Amino acid sequence: MFVKPEHLNRPILTLLFFLAATFSSFAQTATKPNIIFIFSDDHAYQGIGAYGNKIAKTPNIDRIAREGALLTNNLVTNSICGPSRATLLTGKYSHLNGYKRNDNTKFNTNQTLLSETLRKSGYQTAWIGKMHLNSLPAGFDYWNVLPGQGHYYNPEFIGQPNDTTHHTGYVSDLITQFATSWLDKRDNAKPFFLIVGHKATHREWMPDLQDLGAYDDVTFPLPSTFYDDYKGRVAALQQDMTIDKTMRMKLDLKVGVDYDKDWLYKRLNPEQRKVFKAYYDKVSKEVTDKNLTGKALIEWKYQRYLRDYFSTANSLDRNIGKLLDYLDKSGLSKNTVVIYASDQGFYLGEHGWFDKRFIYEESLKTPFVIRYPGVIKPGTKVDNLIVNADWAPTMLNIAGAKTPADMQGKSFLPLLKADRAAQVPWRKEAYYHYYEFPEPHHVYPHFGLRTSRYKLVYFYGGADSWELYDLEKDPTEVSNIYGSAGTEKLAADLKGKLKALMNEYKDDEALKILATAKK
Repeated sequence: MFVKPEHLNRPILTLLFFLAATFSSFAQTATKPNIIFIFSDDHAYQGIGAYGNKIAKTPNIDRIAREGALLTNNLVTNSICGPSRATLLTGKYSHLNGYKRNDNTKFNTNQTLLSETLRKSGYQTAWIGKMHLNSLPAGFDYWNVLPGQGHYYNPEFIGQPNDTTHHTGYVSDLITQFATSWLDKRDNAKPFFLIVGHKATHREWMPDLQDLGAYDDVTFPLPSTFYDDYKGRVAALQQDMTIDKTMRMKLDLKVGVDYDKDWLYKRLNPEQRKVFKAYYDKVSKEVTDKNLTGKALIEWKYQRYLRDYFSTANSLDRNIGKLLDYLDKSGLSKNTVVIYASDQGFYLGEHGWFDKRFIYEESLKTPFVIRYPGVIKPGTKVDNLIVNADWAPTMLNIAGAKTPADMQGKSFLPLLKADRAAQVPWRKEAYYHYYEFPEPHHVYPHFGLRTSRYKLVYFYGGADSWELYDLEKDPTEVSNIYGSAGTEKLAADLKGKLKALMNEYKDDEALKILATAKK
C-alpha cells in the first residue's frame, strides 16, 4: 500500500530521510574512484613550480600537488620515452616487458596490462593523445592516439579501428578536446580509467601561437654545472647531447627556417605560418646581427632553448587546467583521482645538456603529483624511493583490484595516507638500466642503483667504468668518488645490493655483464 508523505508523522519522515541520506552516502563511498593519468613527454621536474621553480608558469600542475601529494623521489627505471610508457602499462622493467629502446620494436600487447586488468575489474578504459609504442592500444575500450611522436601543429590521430584522421589546431588543445568529448560520451554506469598522453614538452619545442615569447623577458640563470668538464666520467665526456654542439639552430631553435621546404614547418597553415614566421624572423635577425661566437653563442642558444621549452609547457599546463575545470563543472572531481607525471626527467642545461637517458638526477627523477579527494591529505609529500614500475600497482590498488603476480612494482598508496606512511616498509634502493646506444646522443648503456644518499653506476658497451656519488655532499654529481681512498667498503656494499636487485628483478643480462665488469 502506498502511503502519501503527508500521512506520515514527523519521526517516521525524519527516519526515512536519514536512511535515504545514509544509503546515498554509502553508495558514493562504495563507488570505485575514476582515475585520470595525465602523461607528458620530457617535462623536467625542476621546471615545475611545485618542485621549486619560481619562473615556470605551472599553476594547474601546482594545484594538483597542493590539493594532493607530491613525490620528491619518483624515479624511472629506464630514462627514455617508449620504454617508460611500456613500464606504465606493465608494471615491469624493460628487460621483462620487452621494450628497451625507442626503435621500430612493436610493444608486445600479449602480456598482463594495467588497462586490461582494470577493464576486467569493471572500468571503462581509454587512451587519448601520445602513446609512442609502435602498436595500437590494447585493453582500452576507446583510443585516439598520435602516430609515433605526433606533431605539434595540425596533427594526425589514429582512432578505431586503425583509421587516421587529420585535424587542424594545436596538439595540446586537440588532446584535451578529445578527452573531454570522450568523458561526455562514456558509460556513466562504470568507473573510468583515462590516460591523457601529451606531446609537450618534446623536442623540437614548438609553442602554441599564443605562447610565443612568453618568457622573452626572462634571463634564465645558468646551472652551476653548465660548463661541466666531465672529469672522471668517461660516458659523460663522450655523449652527444650538448646545447653547444648537438642542439640545431634551424630545427631546434628555428633560426633561418625555410617555411616552404623544411618538413617540420611545412605543416603550418598560412595563418599559423604568418605568426610563427613573424616571431622567429626576429629571433633569427637577433642572433645574426649579434654575430655571436664561443660562450656568448652557447649561452644565447641556452636562453632560446629554455624560452621555447617553457613556452611549450605553458600550453600543457593550461590544458591540464581545462581538464580540472571540466571535472569541477561536471561534478566528477569528488570521485576522480588525478595524476600528473612525465615519462622521464630532462636536462635544462645541467651539465650543458638537453635530453635525458643518464641515471643522473635530472634524467632519473620525474614529476609525479596525485590528487585523491578524501584519501590523500592536501599538501602531502612523499620522499620514499618510488619507481615507475610502481605506478600500475598503485592505480590497481586505488581501483580495488589485485596486482597481477608478474608486475614487479608495488603499490605506494599506503605511503600517500598520512596515518599509515611511517609504518609502511619500503625499499631502500632503486634499480635502473638504460640500453639505447649508440644513436641518438651516444649515451653508453648502463645500470645502477640509487639510495637516499648514494648512487652507484656501471657503464658498459665501450665505456666500461664505475661511478659512485655521494648525493649529500655532491648533489650535482660532478665528483666521481669510485676508487677514492676510504670508499672501498661503501662500493663493495653497494655492489652487493646492486646484484641483489638484479636477481630480484630477474635482469639476467645485467648479471652477466656485472660478472665480467671491471673492478
